[in-house]
Amino acid sequence: MRAESVTRTPAVRTAVVWDALRSVLAERSEATGREALDIVDAGGGTGGFAVPLAALGHSVTVVDPSPDSLAALERRAKEKGVGVRSLQGDADALGELLQRDSADLVLCHSVLEYVEDPVSALSAVAGVLRQGGAVSVLAANPVATAIHRALAGQFDEARAVLGDPRGSWGERDPTPRRFTTEALAGLLEAAGFSAGPVHGVRVFADLVPSRLVDGEPGAAESLAALEQAAAAHPVLRDIATQLHVLGRRA
Repeated sequence: MRAESVTRTPAVRTAVVWDALRSVLAERSEATGREALDIVDAGGGTGGFAVPLAALGHSVTVVDPSPDSLAALERRAKEKGVGVRSLQGDADALGELLQRDSADLVLCHSVLEYVEDPVSALSAVAGVLRQGGAVSVLAANPVATAIHRALAGQFDEARAVLGDPRGSWGERDPTPRRFTTEALAGLLEAAGFSAGPVHGVRVFADLVPSRLVDGEPGAAESLAALEQAAAAHPVLRDIATQLHVLGRRA
């Protein structure tokens, strides 16, 4: 598999996710004997993950409900000189858009917060995965939202997040629902997946002022290393802005 700078020096906010993706892709390639894998990015938007994965030589399909996002995806892919297939549709309709047992890996990043039925969406993902394939789930964490609302002086909203079953702070909250580590694992198991360990994403990255990172030699790399160290910490993981977990299809 070709090495790319995007995987050697990942962005701070996605370093933990890229580590997990590199690992699962290497395992899948070894298990199948195929270096070029079939990847679906459900809700992949403008291709922040899809385009770098295509640059690594994989066959990538992005499914997203927004035609504007898909147009931006196509422009980004063209600029990078890679091909990415784009399909307009929702994550819970994957079974209607893609063949069954056709993917080695499905990305489901920042999707479960918005779909009507998260278990149905994950079940649709399971339908397009080959046996032994994996789903990468990234979702918003209510505990982190409570911390961020409190730091912004919105104490009533912070309290509301902690007391709401969906992890929402009110009617104006743009994110309909958020998930704890236990909730994410439960969703995957309900959809027939074997859930791996949950890791925290952006434990410190959203709390550290940008002035401490921007323009300071080596600061971004040091912060990325800190994020990777904190990702599996039993306390720090649970205050991360997002939670990441891999689910395996048996």
